[in-house]
Amino acid sequence: MGRTINWGILSTGRISEKFAFDLQFVPNARLAAVGSRDAARAFEFANKFNAQKAYGSYEELASDKDVDVIYIGTPHISHCENALLCLDKGKAVLCEKPFAMNEKEVLRMILKAREKNVFLMEAIWTRFIPAVKKALELIESGAIGDIVHIKADFGYKAQYDPAWRLFNKELGGGSLLDIGIYPVFLILLLIGEPDEIAADAIIGGTGVDELISAYFKYYNGKMATLYSTLIANTPVEAEISGTKGRIRIDRMWHMSRSLVLHLNDGQAEAFEFSYKGMGYEYEAEEVTSCLQRDIKESDLLPLEFSLRLIRVLDMIRKKCGITYQADGLVFA
Repeated sequence: MGRTINWGILSTGRISEKFAFDLQFVPNARLAAVGSRDAARAFEFANKFNAQKAYGSYEELASDKDVDVIYIGTPHISHCENALLCLDKGKAVLCEKPFAMNEKEVLRMILKAREKNVFLMEAIWTRFIPAVKKALELIESGAIGDIVHIKADFGYKAQYDPAWRLFNKELGGGSLLDIGIYPVFLILLLIGEPDEIAADAIIGGTGVDELISAYFKYYNGKMATLYSTLIANTPVEAEISGTKGRIRIDRMWHMSRSLVLHLNDGQAEAFEFSYKGMGYEYEAEEVTSCLQRDIKESDLLPLEFSLRLIRVLDMIRKKCGITYQADGLVFA
């Protein structure tokens, strides 16, 4: 069974609500506390999700001696600051993606976790969903032979509001860091960091990328293409093509409940998956298991992977001329 892991949730936004809902499906996990900068919202959230305690500040949550791990669901620009607060207090941390705004911030988080000898992981929930695990299993079994190309997209027509975080540059807005990160993640997971990157973006009126497209080239003969957008509905599918066949992870592939294996001889096999919650339970299960085993980082999503991921995201932004305040002189 293992010991019960007491979770804290930092922030009370929509993503935190989804995570709190799915936490109920995780064995040996309990929502112990929630923290918000608004005490009333913290108490409302605690009542809704049966959290034992509610705090009107992040500092109080991070200082709760009964909390083992804290999930951070704040906007991108706050991830580094919030994570450092929790890590400084000796708390394990599961921090929403993107881990932080740039490689510089991610390095600070990783160094702090190692200094304090506590667990840290980026909340890339897609890494742990059944469809992605099955795709990896099929690839590793040799079902599609050697991968030669990956294409993946993520786009939807968002309701335009210049003050909303998606379109607000001051809040780290733009398609790449919010949804483009998913295709980049999948490509890195399956074929690693590219040797060459080409990328371009459409920058909207608020200064954020509303559409971004990238091409990855590998000197071993592989290629990958991806795009993300906030101004059009796209297929939101992923296709992994190999020398013996291909895998299509179906629509909303980042949380898909199905995939299809197509072989070169015309055979096809479909796989269906069921969730208990919305899919966030799988990353919470991984963190809970790591803490029960006293492991400081996940073997499935190690910190080195998150470092490579932010490095590629930084490179794409540089190619497109996308900068944020957190970059300082780094991108100059």
